[in-house]
Amino acid sequence: MTKQKTLTLLIFTLLIATTLTIAQETQPWPAYNVCCEKTESGAWCQNAPEEDCNPDFRTTATSCEATSFCKLGCCVDSDEGLCMKNTPQKTCEVSTGSWLEDEQCNVPQCDLGCCLLGDQANFVTLTRCKRLSSIYGLETNFRTDVSTETACIDLAFAQDRGACVYEIEFQKTCKFTTRAECLGSLSSESSGIADAEFYKDLLCSADELATDCGPTTSTTCIEGKDEVYFMDSCGNPANIYDATKTKTPAYWRNIVPKKDSCGFRNPDGSIDSSSCGNCEYLQGSLCGKGNAKYGSLTCNDLNCYNTENGEDYRNGESWCIYQGVIDNGKDVAGSRHFRHVCIHGEETIEPCADFRNEICIEEKMDTVNGNFIEAACRLNRWDDCINQFEEDDCLNLDQRECFWIKGMHYDGSGSSAKAASLNEKTQSRTGSSLGNTDTEKENTGILNGGEICLPNNPPGLKFWESGDASTVCALGNSKQLVHYSTSLFGKTKCKENCEVNEAKWVQEMNHVCKSLGDCGSYTNIAGRFTNKGAVWKSDGQRKVLSGILGDLHEASGTAQPTETIEPEGTTTETTTETTTETTTETTTETIDPEPENTFENTGETTS
Repeated sequence: MTKQKTLTLLIFTLLIATTLTIAQETQPWPAYNVCCEKTESGAWCQNAPEEDCNPDFRTTATSCEATSFCKLGCCVDSDEGLCMKNTPQKTCEVSTGSWLEDEQCNVPQCDLGCCLLGDQANFVTLTRCKRLSSIYGLETNFRTDVSTETACIDLAFAQDRGACVYEIEFQKTCKFTTRAECLGSLSSESSGIADAEFYKDLLCSADELATDCGPTTSTTCIEGKDEVYFMDSCGNPANIYDATKTKTPAYWRNIVPKKDSCGFRNPDGSIDSSSCGNCEYLQGSLCGKGNAKYGSLTCNDLNCYNTENGEDYRNGESWCIYQGVIDNGKDVAGSRHFRHVCIHGEETIEPCADFRNEICIEEKMDTVNGNFIEAACRLNRWDDCINQFEEDDCLNLDQRECFWIKGMHYDGSGSSAKAASLNEKTQSRTGSSLGNTDTEKENTGILNGGEICLPNNPPGLKFWESGDASTVCALGNSKQLVHYSTSLFGKTKCKENCEVNEAKWVQEMNHVCKSLGDCGSYTNIAGRFTNKGAVWKSDGQRKVLSGILGDLHEASGTAQPTETIEPEGTTTETTTETTTETTTETTTETIDPEPENTFENTGETTS
């Protein structure tokens, strides 16, 4: 009976094995025999069926580990200080990491150490430690002598603070310190102290410790801390000063966190409070001498009041001061940008680079403590504004600081960047041509119609020296032909480009001039105005500018002038920088009653 069962079982087993073998032979092999550089689903370096591969990327009939582009190695993120083992090369490159041919990341930049962050510790790379320290606003404390994560964590425990109780000269006393110091240097043979015990989060004045340290009404400032602290009878710091807690046993037993102390998140940072020492540096207060109910320390006021611009600012805030109006090319000649900073109640001044090579910018940020203003001096990127012929390029703040106006355009004649197709571009934007091809060639500089890109904050120029000043200001010159028609009866009528004979055009041209730099007719920081910065001519004859340019004193935002400089001859007035010339030429066209008798000349009418 047993033999029969055994034989039956053997036959059944062979039958199953045969069935499995047949099934395996008939089941098709999964087509995971190609390496997709990228799959249709967006995954990189995957072994997958060929139909799942993205046809725009490489596909190889082998495993990804055997390819050159998906070979495994070490991917190093230099910004975050992270090292990722067994990472395909392509995946690393896509994530902008640096790929190294070492799967286990046994490279110097991936060496680990212990990063101490206050009472916390992380076993990371040096770069990662620097990154974490910057995030939390702490100094980098990286220990290369710690070789394991366990040892690193032990160091974090060593930073615990509390009461270190010990006996000295048969007296039980205490020191408020760290676990490391208590069980290390204080318990060493050289200190003469034995059997020191550490009590985490307890103060030396705790009753159950039975030491000679007790509560007092004395206060102290601690280096690196904002707040005013109580001090026990042994000279150890206790909790934050609170006049209502001098006789509260619980307040003298355990460490009370800042957030659970008096005046936490007080909008004024407990400034000059006689009863609470919970100072807040970001709210403008810091431990210092003052009149308190107990002791002689309070939260001193670090904010700035009635500053140069009449405003009040919080400690650490910075703001911009200008010597007149700014932006849209309105900075006055000789002006400069300044950054002011409030530091511990004092207003300090930091000038930006002279000649407006730097401009001051400021930004208001929302914080848990309210709005906070921060300013900075930044490079003035003005030099290629006039070479921008598209509005999007002109207003691209990532590249330059410019503004865009309509009604005129620049032909590129004084620039290294020529606008070969400017007329066509302007026609497509405005729907009309700026003039025929011949007229465009005859006219040079700043021309009527279209759009132009100009520096938002024009640079200061050394007009008293030869060089860049005349070159820059010359970009604002304009030479244009105005066409007139005159009948045989002597009646003259402007036919083409008439706008350049009007006062409005002269005002707009002067705005272009002073937007390019310390050019044109304008006011300087001393309030002195000059007409010598611009010349308007018709057929070579100078035209009067007085009363045409408008009230530039008010536009400049400076004090009213003590002197107005009128033009004399062709001398350049140094108080308003470099002279730039606007010239208007006229072409008069005489038309007979019959079209075939029409003819054109320049400068005078012939009938």
